[in-house]
Amino acid sequence: MDNTLKSQTPHSKNPSSWRSRKVAIVGAGAVGATFAYAMAQNGAADEVCLIDVNEELCKGQVLDLAHGLPFYPTSEIYVGSEQDYRDADVIVITAGAAQKKGETRLDLLKKNGSIIEGIVDQITAQGSEAVIVVVTNPVDILTKIALERSGWDRNRVIGSGTVLDSSRFKYLLSEFFDVYVGSIHAYILGEHGDSEFAAWSMANISGVQLDEYSDQLGIEDWPQKKHDIEQDVRDSAYHVIDYKGATNFGVGLALVQIVEAILKDQRRVLTVSYHLEGEYDIDDVCLATPCLLSQHGVASIIGTELTTIEKSKLLNSAKILKKEYTNLKG
Repeated sequence: MDNTLKSQTPHSKNPSSWRSRKVAIVGAGAVGATFAYAMAQNGAADEVCLIDVNEELCKGQVLDLAHGLPFYPTSEIYVGSEQDYRDADVIVITAGAAQKKGETRLDLLKKNGSIIEGIVDQITAQGSEAVIVVVTNPVDILTKIALERSGWDRNRVIGSGTVLDSSRFKYLLSEFFDVYVGSIHAYILGEHGDSEFAAWSMANISGVQLDEYSDQLGIEDWPQKKHDIEQDVRDSAYHVIDYKGATNFGVGLALVQIVEAILKDQRRVLTVSYHLEGEYDIDDVCLATPCLLSQHGVASIIGTELTTIEKSKLLNSAKILKKEYTNLKG
């Protein structure tokens, strides 16, 4: 792919003490381009390259982004190729086919599974030491496919999981309680999909559990309101898609949080999709749990004691994902 569309970085950095932090984005569509835009504004990456089989689209997105370079933190944005996987720190895969009319979910899975396998083959052929972040849906199953295809340690192949869903959850809680969203700590766990669930036992406002906080406010019928909020989280993507056809802004911003945590070795807790190997009594499936992110990907799972109901929901989510994966491979 043409690699000439480039912005320039300053040459004043000392090469002996400085190393560029590089992100490769596979897929220059709405999600990939939005993430590139958000990443450029964030400034955590020194290099952002876009890679897409549609070269004209890729060139157009990069040129459009490059025109805003005077307004970004110092960065380099360019059209990349598979050779860029070699020295990337993080590779974010947003490429995939959209579901067509009359096409089943299994049809889409097979199509996107093949796409992911092809991309991962290119990544491994370059001897990359990057962390792979899968975004393409259905993200949990495709993360497992990417992990198996790569042959890498599980900490280096993760999915975007429910980071966006958890953000939606916090937003809805902040609206309901009229509290600044940054004071709310809450997670959506499990599948990024219909079987996801709210971990209410972990949700709090500055350390005060939500059940206690609702009692203090005298909120009536709190159990029903909890159910409604949780359902609103599940339906959020459907609402956005009904209104505008696709989601891109929220997921782009969620990806910035994941990638920045890796690039800066923040050791930040985010609900990425991760391959479980006995944790929560679940084995051989990728789904979202609270994970500690470092420069090497997932440093560890943040274990917590879920309620009996929550654990049952997590096990159910794992069961659904395992069945879908078996059907795909069968």
